[in-house]
Amino acid sequence: MDDAALSRRSLLATGAVGLAVPAIGAAVALTGSAANAGATRRITIWAEALPGGLFGYGLAPGQATVPGPLLEMYEGDTLEITLVNTTNQRLSIHAHGVDYSTTSDGSPLHESYNDPGEIRTYVWRSREMFAAAGRRFMPGSAGYWHYHDHAMGTDHGTGGVAKGLYGGLIVRRRGDILPDKQFTVVFHDMTINNKAAPNTPIFEANLGQRVEWVAIGHGNLFHTFHLHAHRWVDNRTGMLESVGDPSPTIDNKDLNPGSSFGFQVIAGEGVGPGAWMYHCHVQNHSDGGMSGIFLVRNADGSMPPGAEEAIHRFQGHAHTTTSQRTDDHGGHGA
Repeated sequence: MDDAALSRRSLLATGAVGLAVPAIGAAVALTGSAANAGATRRITIWAEALPGGLFGYGLAPGQATVPGPLLEMYEGDTLEITLVNTTNQRLSIHAHGVDYSTTSDGSPLHESYNDPGEIRTYVWRSREMFAAAGRRFMPGSAGYWHYHDHAMGTDHGTGGVAKGLYGGLIVRRRGDILPDKQFTVVFHDMTINNKAAPNTPIFEANLGQRVEWVAIGHGNLFHTFHLHAHRWVDNRTGMLESVGDPSPTIDNKDLNPGSSFGFQVIAGEGVGPGAWMYHCHVQNHSDGGMSGIFLVRNADGSMPPGAEEAIHRFQGHAHTTTSQRTDDHGGHGA
């Protein structure tokens, strides 16, 4: 299968940061190779320089974003990524959660990277859970993972990650429920998707839509992710799998460098439409700009009462650290 033959159905779904890009609805059955174990799909990703000194990955020339496109595959599938480096920097693409050879590791340790202008193919494989000795089972690849540069700036890609070369990767089990909307949220130092409030993304969904969040941590600081008025189950999918499922229900979770998780919620379920916050719950981080808005519109897409005013108040907030607030009020800074 070549790039031209790729369809949204064969790739599952691809979304850009901050854009409410619909995924395949749960009622749409996958057909062809995407529904068969062991399918191989091939895509091309362009690494490009962006305004403001940033870099991004994109699925077509001129379409690079921060974060990069949300990539998906089923357990048992293989994803072949041809990375085109259009920049003047050494860079790569390194995946978490899937299998690959040293030549697809994406690290200078194995000389697995793209020099400026170079085109290189990386192969990511996934597998299903399988029985092992001693009545045990080895885990499969299903989960909410991520990818990032591992070669720009340092041999660990510190410069590339800091400048926006990262994105989400989902490996699904067959039969998983597919969402209506998908959002990728990356906490990197004191930014969300390399932006600070009030310029952080406003993610939008209509009341009742199934929304999938992919949360990723990068940088040098420890964070937590909190979503107002919505909660999920702390397991692989964010949903209970049976009446007796002991997984705890949460609305806040650690999101530290290199970690990732995901979950699905029904927008506004039990609470209705409105402008709901998402943010880091480390207090001086949220004070310093690590917060954003999850806008749940009415079911018909119209703006709910009070939501626009709440967004205006958010955009007018003074986003400063706790110590700055204390100093401004005549106290003693930390």
